Amino acid sequence: MGTRRLITTAASGLLLMVVPILCLTDNTASADKKKTILEHADSIEGGEKPGPSGKSVPYRSVTGNVLFTHDRTMLKCDRATDYPEGNRIDLEGNIFVKDNTVETYGDSGVYHPDDETGELKGNVRGRVIDDSLVTRAKRAVFNQKTNEVWLYDEAVVWHRGRQLSGDVIRVHVHEVAGKKKVDEIHVQGHAFLAARDTLSSTPAIYDQLSAQKMEATLNDQSRLTGVTATGKAKSLYHIFDEHNQPSSVNFTAGERIRIHFNDGKLSRIFVTGNSNGKEYPKRLWNDKGINLPEFRLRDNEKPVFRQ
Repeated sequence: MGTRRLITTAASGLLLMVVPILCLTDNTASADKKKTILEHADSIEGGEKPGPSGKSVPYRSVTGNVLFTHDRTMLKCDRATDYPEGNRIDLEGNIFVKDNTVETYGDSGVYHPDDETGELKGNVRGRVIDDSLVTRAKRAVFNQKTNEVWLYDEAVVWHRGRQLSGDVIRVHVHEVAGKKKVDEIHVQGHAFLAARDTLSSTPAIYDQLSAQKMEATLNDQSRLTGVTATGKAKSLYHIFDEHNQPSSVNFTAGERIRIHFNDGKLSRIFVTGNSNGKEYPKRLWNDKGINLPEFRLRDNEKPVFRQ
């Protein structure tokens, strides 16, 4: 069983006395490493226990209102087990991970301080506060160093009137004037994009794009600059006349569809590989029967966050 030391605190005053003792084996010994600091927990248990290799390793188990900080990253949960020498913190219950204005929530997960990477499972949801982006999935893998998050299993992203879904979604953010902004969204498997047309009011009209995979790029103002759909690509978009009045609806299909935007508005479409298409008349403008087969709004699944 190995040696074991049990320390439990009920009062915050005692907690402040206990934490420095347990931090002696924390992954902070090397000056070039960023410190992982336990800011709070209702109770602490520490000592040694057998690790995966069978060798006894130091550990620290904390429960109740747990709060870790690691450089700019904040970790909250109900329970956690920290393995200082193993570059690993196991997280359980009501997990909240925040890096500046990027937040991710989950039910269970792990965080690797040295790599600044982690994985969350369960009811995973997140947001980029400065850019109005919201995500939902059953599993997420994040990398704080590269500003990336990968969403798996029924993954959906909502962003400024757009809905993207697929088997795997990669979101990349970068910093603009001190704020985090989305600049790339990649979708793998059953990729679908529905974008609300800003020139239509009631009923809402959605331009649509589907393919096996999709890559979208955005500028610093969060406007689309381009979308490339590859693999059995299909698009449906609404055309307005010079007076911004409904004109017709265009359907296009091909192996690859590349769409370019100018100031957030569609400017050019390039279709390659077995291309074909049709144009629907104005009278079918609001006809749901011409929607792409993959079209499904999922606003009822969109997470709601407290401000």
